Amino acid sequence: MQIEILGCESFGARSLACFVKTDERTILIDPGVALARFRSGLLPHPIEVAAAFRIKEKVLSAFGQATDVVISHFHGDHMPMRAEDPYQLPMEALPSLDEISFWCKGPEKISGLSLKRRRELSNFLGFPLPASEGRKSDNLEFSSPVPHGTRDKGFGTVMMTRICEGDEIFVHSSDIQLLDRETVLKILAWEPTIVFASGPPLYLSHHVPEAGKEALENALFLARNVDTLILDHHLLRSFEGYGWLKELAGKVETRVLCAAEFMGKKPELLEAQRKILYEKTPVPSGWHEAYANGKAGFGEFL
Repeated sequence: MQIEILGCESFGARSLACFVKTDERTILIDPGVALARFRSGLLPHPIEVAAAFRIKEKVLSAFGQATDVVISHFHGDHMPMRAEDPYQLPMEALPSLDEISFWCKGPEKISGLSLKRRRELSNFLGFPLPASEGRKSDNLEFSSPVPHGTRDKGFGTVMMTRICEGDEIFVHSSDIQLLDRETVLKILAWEPTIVFASGPPLYLSHHVPEAGKEALENALFLARNVDTLILDHHLLRSFEGYGWLKELAGKVETRVLCAAEFMGKKPELLEAQRKILYEKTPVPSGWHEAYANGKAGFGEFL
């Protein structure tokens, strides 16, 4: 099994996209990317825009090789979107998808906006999207709905993915944020060797005060029962989150790291340092509007 992580906050933009190759299939999971509309009162810096662009290019290339595409839920950083946000992956850019099997979160226990996006993607593709929770197809298996973050807080649900080949079992657990023990138990029931998940949103600790302590307990429980635990996404929207990850890694003997480190790269927490990026490299007035209209690029900022 070959696991390639295509996008994550440690690569500079919001994503949890990855590409898994087995002898029988090539599976693209959560093919999306996004940038925070505002952090520190600032629009995305062009350096972040460049990072999102690189992730988009990798995801589009993966579409051209995929036999299967999995969408864990219908947030803009996990799926192709209508071409309204210049930083996201537009549906209109997708290659021919005739030979690809889709596996998708169903319409139950999702927000009205997510349901709208699900319908938009279905209409664009020209066929109904399946509700894949609980289904299994050879070496590919999907969970029943699990909470997006804290249970019963109104954040909806997501679908987890299990891929096995030989002695390797990979679980992509999307936006669970390690805030629900029952979800962690479901992951461990799958007996994974490698887990790729969103860590807790410590950058929102004033809204989710339980994020740090509860998630750490769940992360320790998970890390001690798998060979490799890859945590990223919500967790690495702040430098506090990276410190939390290193603290966790120091408490266990198994392998705990972020997506960039898993891929042998240095983490680039660009959203976490947006204010610093603006201070170091000022952005001309009107640049974002010009970029959205195809009249500005990001080359001069790199």
